[in-house]
Amino acid sequence: MNGFKTEAFSENGKPKTEGRTSLGDEPKSGRPKTSTNEENTTRVDELIRCDRRMKIREIALKLEIPKSTAHEIVHDTLGYRKVSAKWVPKMLTEDHKLQRVEISQRLLQRCQQDNGDEDTTHIGVAPG
Repeated sequence: MNGFKTEAFSENGKPKTEGRTSLGDEPKSGRPKTSTNEENTTRVDELIRCDRRMKIREIALKLEIPKSTAHEIVHDTLGYRKVSAKWVPKMLTEDHKLQRVEISQRLLQRCQQDNGDEDTTHIGVAPG
């Protein structure tokens, strides 16, 4: 009957409500959610730190957890995202921010040097 348990309906097709005090969902049967736990989160993080090119499928196989759980841990719990086939944290650390500033300053200094040759003062312009 459309994916519903037949015990939940009376013979006339109307939902059984006797004995129920709430319209909310009743507890579900089946296994509780246990794959997304602290231990698996730590193990996934260690795998990614060892090999940032590892795929979700490989992580799931190594840890013997569902692929959907591995995906949830990587994206939602740990906050990684894939950039150029590598897992990188979504948030930059202070070291990363300082490195970006230093590199930007060096590039700016190169651009501002006046050596009389206009072609070399523009990054990415080939002489010609």
